[in-house]
Amino acid sequence: MTQRAFPILFITATRIGDAVLSSGLIRMLADEIPGARFTIVAGPLAAPLFAHVPGLDRVIVMEKGKGKGHWFKLWNQVRHRKWSLIVDLRGSATALFLRREKRAIWKKVPGEVVHKVIDAARVLKLEGAPPAPHLYITPEVQALADQMLATKPGEVAGPLLAMGPAANWVGKVWPIERFAQTAGQLLGPDGPLAGGRLLILGGPEDTRMVEELRMASARGRCVDLTGKVDLLTAYACLKRADLFIGNDSGLMHIAAAAGTPTVGLFGPSDERRYAPWGPLTRAVRGPRAFEQFLAVDPDLSQAIRHMSDLPVATVVKAAKGLLAEAKAAGEAAAVVEAEVEAVALEVAPEPEIEPERPEPVIIMPEPRGQAETEAPDPESEDAAPSAG
Repeated sequence: MTQRAFPILFITATRIGDAVLSSGLIRMLADEIPGARFTIVAGPLAAPLFAHVPGLDRVIVMEKGKGKGHWFKLWNQVRHRKWSLIVDLRGSATALFLRREKRAIWKKVPGEVVHKVIDAARVLKLEGAPPAPHLYITPEVQALADQMLATKPGEVAGPLLAMGPAANWVGKVWPIERFAQTAGQLLGPDGPLAGGRLLILGGPEDTRMVEELRMASARGRCVDLTGKVDLLTAYACLKRADLFIGNDSGLMHIAAAAGTPTVGLFGPSDERRYAPWGPLTRAVRGPRAFEQFLAVDPDLSQAIRHMSDLPVATVVKAAKGLLAEAKAAGEAAAVVEAEVEAVALEVAPEPEIEPERPEPVIIMPEPRGQAETEAPDPESEDAAPSAG
C-alpha cells in the first residue's frame, strides 16, 4: 500500500546558528510522521545545512528584499500546494494565506529569556526535553571529511583539537593569539591532548585572520580547512574531533550538534539563549555579564573588541574540565555496554546439541569408462543481499 504523502513547509532562520538550533524539530517530524515530505525555507547561508534531510522535496533560499517583498515572493512559490503542516519559526503571516491543515507559528514572549532550542520546541507545543539539534549527512560526506583528516603514512593521528576563531561580528571575536596560547597548552607535552593535532575551521573570509594560529602550531600537526569545506563537511570533520573551542557562532552550534565536547566563548551575546546545546558543552565568559556589554554598546554593533577580558586560563580550565567529563562519560558508557552484553550472554538459551550421527557410507558403482568416472561440476547459487 502506498504511503500517503504528508507535505510540510518548514520556515527556519536566516542565520546559521539559529537554523542549527531549530534542526531537531525536522528530525522529530521526519521520525514521527509517516510520509513526511519537506520543503525547507532558509537564508542563503543556512540553506546548505538541509541538503540531505530525508524526505526532502525542496530547499527554498529566501534572500531578504526591500520591505516585505521576500515574503510575497515566498508565498508565490508555495501557494499552489495544500500543506499538511506549516511550521514558521520566523513568526510571519505567510501561513495565514496558504492552504493548510495545521500550522505552528512562532510568537515572541516579551521579557522572557529561554534558550533557542526550547523556544523552537514551544512552537510545536512539545513537552519534556526538546529535540536536540541534528544535521543529516551522507556516507560520502563523512568519507570526504575522513579523507581530509587522514594522516600521512607512518604518522600517528593522536587527539584532535578543533577551533573556530571567527565570528560574524568583531565584538564576539576572542583575540587570535589567545587561541594559539590555548592550543599550545592543551596540545603541549603536559596537556590533556598531548601529541594531538589542531583543526582550524572557518569561512573563506577568515583565511588571513587564522594565519597566526596556524603558524603557532607544531609543524605538520595542523589541519587548516578554513575556507576549504562547506558546512556539512565541517560538521562531519567535527564528529571526529575530541574537543571544539570557538566564539559564539554558527560553527560553535554545528560542533555541539555533532556531539563534540564544545567550549563556547561568550561576551556580548547571551548564553542563556545561545549557549552550545548538549550534555558535553560549556559556555565561558570573562568577568562582565551580558548586561554590562549592553550598557556600553546598546545595539551590539560597534567595532569594539569586547572579548579582550576573557583570560586564557579560564578557557583552558573549562576545556580540561570538559575533557575529563567526556572521558568519564565514555568510560561509564563502556561499563554499561559491557554489563548489557554480559546479561545478554547469561540469559541467552544454550544451543541444543544434536547426537552425533555416523558418517554415511557411500558406495560408488564400478567405473565402466573414462567418461562415466568424471563427476559433473556442482552448481552454485548466489545469495542476494541518513543520518542531523
